[in-house]
Amino acid sequence: MFIVMSLGGSVLAGELDARRFKTYADAIIQISKKHKLLLVTGGGVYARKYIETAKAAGANEVACDFIGIDVTRLNAKLFIAALGKTAYPEVPVNYNEAAIAAESDKIVVMGGVLPGQTTDAVAAALSEYLKADLFLIPTSVDGIYTEDPNVSKNAVKYKTMTASELVQMSCGLSLSAGSKSPIDPVACKLIERGGIRTIVLDGRDPKTLMKIIEGEEKGPQKECDGTIITPCCL
Repeated sequence: MFIVMSLGGSVLAGELDARRFKTYADAIIQISKKHKLLLVTGGGVYARKYIETAKAAGANEVACDFIGIDVTRLNAKLFIAALGKTAYPEVPVNYNEAAIAAESDKIVVMGGVLPGQTTDAVAAALSEYLKADLFLIPTSVDGIYTEDPNVSKNAVKYKTMTASELVQMSCGLSLSAGSKSPIDPVACKLIERGGIRTIVLDGRDPKTLMKIIEGEEKGPQKECDGTIITPCCL
């Protein structure tokens, strides 16, 4: 399979711990022995700290977006270092560079691209552009819920949902720089438009990621440890 992954900053770089990068890199290297991989790294807490500081200093939203993009690319460079020779050595800075890098036999890692787009949106666009078989979103929660599970005890997790349901849920979510929305509206629309099979999962333990991919190797799963977003009605 060709797998595009939006690897959340909260998963990979919640703290700048080299052991965390190496542990995740080891899992990704194992996955790459069977599958072609392109990863888009998020900015996480450090991107939000820089953005908050920039806003306080008077920067506008676009300027803050560029700061966030820079942090995502730094995380990509750190992950490339952890992957070693298995990684494509450069961080693509646009979609065409990513397409060229994807022609190699290496693991491609990149960060953000444009203001107004989260790394989820970048990864969703790449999934459509490069015709990926599977789009994975490892994050710090184990799927998509009816409400924020960290706030509401009544939150219920979706085992499966359609892309159109995802788009409806995303209406009204924030597009501001550093937003902590589960999946931003642009990414949701791209998932719907591209007909991309998508799974949102708890990526804090890379073993969960590996388990879900192993399940997909046997064919599209009906259920897994995350939320499966299907491109058409169930």
